[in-house]
Amino acid sequence: MKLFEIVKDKRFLLARMGNISQIAGVKRYEFSEGKAKGVEAVDIKTGSGLEFTVLPGRGMDIAWTLFRGMPVAYMAKPGITAPEYYEHDGINWLRSFFAGMLTTCGLSNVGWSSEYNDPAVGPVKHGLHGRIANTSADLVCVKEEWIGNEFRMTVSGRMRESMLHAENLTLNREISATLDGNAIHLTDVIENEGFRPRPLMLLYHINIGYPLLDEGSRLICNPKLTESNDETAAGAVADFRKVHGPVNAMPEKVYFHDLPSRNNGETYVGLVNDKLEVGLYVRFNKFQLPEFTQWQQLGEAEYVMGLEPANCRPGGLTAQDARGKLEMLKPGEQKKVELEIGILSDADAIRRFEAMMMELR
Repeated sequence: MKLFEIVKDKRFLLARMGNISQIAGVKRYEFSEGKAKGVEAVDIKTGSGLEFTVLPGRGMDIAWTLFRGMPVAYMAKPGITAPEYYEHDGINWLRSFFAGMLTTCGLSNVGWSSEYNDPAVGPVKHGLHGRIANTSADLVCVKEEWIGNEFRMTVSGRMRESMLHAENLTLNREISATLDGNAIHLTDVIENEGFRPRPLMLLYHINIGYPLLDEGSRLICNPKLTESNDETAAGAVADFRKVHGPVNAMPEKVYFHDLPSRNNGETYVGLVNDKLEVGLYVRFNKFQLPEFTQWQQLGEAEYVMGLEPANCRPGGLTAQDARGKLEMLKPGEQKKVELEIGILSDADAIRRFEAMMMELR
């Protein structure tokens, strides 16, 4: 059977079906049992083979993601959990880490638990990877619309991270896809609605899993400089692009890459499976997100590659401040971030992507 290709013509398509949901659209619902009960979700089906689930009930992050029926995202042991199960202390954030295609880390802390000496209330503790991924969105809006011959599906919402006398940060997020598209488009606007400068730490935890991630898969990444997080990673730095099969109790390895980019700051990184002739890429802008972390976790049941654009390294607020690279948002200041997660649908697309990567400086 030949692959179905969508004709990008509104009249042509509507003449051949009674409802566009026949090939694409959005579905909004809530989970009804277990720890996921009450979490709001939105499924988006593009018609090109890309399908994914946005969770307004969990920080507007993205859970399951498939391409032509093949899973591309890693789902961690806890599965989807409602925000009321969030545990702040120590590393207990991991008890509600579903991973998925995207988990957002921040807004006041990324990485290890940290303490911030707030000028108004004194020391404030921030847990591993912050609170935003366990914050439900309000002002949620789900849309399907024709713009000329383009059918666009959009989910948007707002999260707020705030404390009496302390921070008041909002994150407005829009996630969209098109009828014939193979990419997820994300736009975030973070605003300091308070009246004092506030730290902003932001990391996009993008998690690739089996079968896209498998023995023989490879990371397409040509860094200008690579640093290791610890001695374990340093001992295997020559193999950071390689993927092997699952190993029992395999320790994680973390690398920090200084990626080349275009003059406008645009850069890319990808992971491909040549055997399956499919890949996934991430596009972002280094002027917005100057750091990139690779999380290589190839253990049994914890078999995942994390591609993580960020404005910081995941060592925690205190460590980032000590590096002299802690971003501060002034009162009323906004930060806009644009991110694209896309599919490389065949061997030709992979070759074109690799050729484009070689042009980055």
